[in-house]
Amino acid sequence: MDLGLDFGTTHTVVAHGDRGNYPVVSFLDEEGDARDHFPSVVADDGGTLVYGFAALEAARRGMPSSRSFKRLLAEPRVTPETVMRVGDREVPLFEVITGLFSAVLHALRNASSVDERLDGTESPRTVLGVPAQAGSAQRFLTLEACRRAGFDVAGLVNEPSAASFEFAHRQARSITSKRDLVIVYDLGGGTFDASLLRLSGTHHEVLDSFGVNRLGGDDFDEALATTVLAAGGRSRSDLSEASWAALLEECREAKERIGPQSRRVGVEVPDRDGPDTTTVTIPVDEYYAAVTPLVAETTEAMEPLVQSLQSQQPSDGPPDELQGVAGIYIVGGASGLPLVPRQLRTRFGRRVHRSPIPSASTAVGLAIAADPDGGFSLRDRLSRGFGVFREREGGAAVSFDPVLDRSLRTADPLDDDGSAQPVVVTRRYQAAHNIGWFRFVEYSSVDDQGEPRGDLAPVAQIVFPFDPELQQTLAEAEGGDADRAALLRELPIVRIGSGPLLEERYTVDSAGIIELSLTDLTTGYRQEHVLQA
Repeated sequence: MDLGLDFGTTHTVVAHGDRGNYPVVSFLDEEGDARDHFPSVVADDGGTLVYGFAALEAARRGMPSSRSFKRLLAEPRVTPETVMRVGDREVPLFEVITGLFSAVLHALRNASSVDERLDGTESPRTVLGVPAQAGSAQRFLTLEACRRAGFDVAGLVNEPSAASFEFAHRQARSITSKRDLVIVYDLGGGTFDASLLRLSGTHHEVLDSFGVNRLGGDDFDEALATTVLAAGGRSRSDLSEASWAALLEECREAKERIGPQSRRVGVEVPDRDGPDTTTVTIPVDEYYAAVTPLVAETTEAMEPLVQSLQSQQPSDGPPDELQGVAGIYIVGGASGLPLVPRQLRTRFGRRVHRSPIPSASTAVGLAIAADPDGGFSLRDRLSRGFGVFREREGGAAVSFDPVLDRSLRTADPLDDDGSAQPVVVTRRYQAAHNIGWFRFVEYSSVDDQGEPRGDLAPVAQIVFPFDPELQQTLAEAEGGDADRAALLRELPIVRIGSGPLLEERYTVDSAGIIELSLTDLTTGYRQEHVLQA
């Protein structure tokens, strides 16, 4: 069975291929009712971590729980050792994500609309989604956790790129030779992405992507919670952590009940003392006023895409038209709030379309991508630049060297026959110091002097000996790579004149994960690294 798996901040959605159709998988909850998602929630139930509907049931019994842990993957310094809290317990984030994927697979096999088609040993072929702005660490950890859970991950596709497949499948007639561009506006539970794609039949090419890693439905829920507390003369400091979490859940459900004709919204707010609640009702317009700046932040993030299109627009063209655009396609669970399409139509005109399945659009697109008979191909790009700070002047200063531009095109993640080769960038130079200290970072942009600006995330620190005697010392040293690197960091960096010829070889696979090999071409000494924090 071929699956599309959209690991979301609040909900995980799965779709599958069925003879050219791509239905969303239903999961059975604790009451045996069918749901179109698996909750992205973990709880500590008496010392055992449980996930999904079992976690929600444990939380109702007062067990400590946590959701939105996907957001931690976007933190600049996330590593396989990063921990998160579930109540008073610290748990490795990687363990939690692997556990969630394992629980999803168990539910697919035992309590879903496709359980009769999956046996207990099959590793379903799966295309997995990831935010377009995800760094290499987030991509690596998500991919590895899904594989360890038992899925056969056939590809990793950026979430808005996947949604473009669902758009093309559903609205093929909207795409013409004169209007072959689509902007996917993806507002999920924890992240916002916007991608500009050119669609040519079943071939999709990403032209550019922008976004905000920490902006999504969670922020809209907090805004509603803050607004109703203020209406009741209270603030967050009046609530315990458990009561605040319960209020956020109430706000999430209340937000999802708001429709185009809604005038007021009511939320059950915990009382100051005891388990009772009080219903607080506020005008919807008051809530909209609180979240309008959040919607504005999304339009500001996608403004570079719009400006690039408007620069190609005839000066006498209608102001609300975007040259060559078949549509701005709104997807993501948080886009269900009526204010979102309303604001976008005010800004961009009639070509704004909201997916009829906004919470499942990405999963359906991923299932289309997973379908070997679908015939879709994708040419994506790095959404973030990649560079390195290097030592110079005997360690007295550092200089920045951009290595991979954010516009670099990557291999097709949907190619099954191996013909789409990874992108390889090679650099050679004469080393001038005894030790090289490489501080790799991902960045959103560079200024006119080539220095990184805006969002900057450290990826890895690698220490490499250029001095042959140091290379021999490390080769004979006991311990692992971290121990050897620690030995080098204790030594002073000095110029040695004409050093060895060094080769840096960067390999970017279809998932956007970067591997590095450093080779001293004079002595043959070599290091290999997967560049994630």
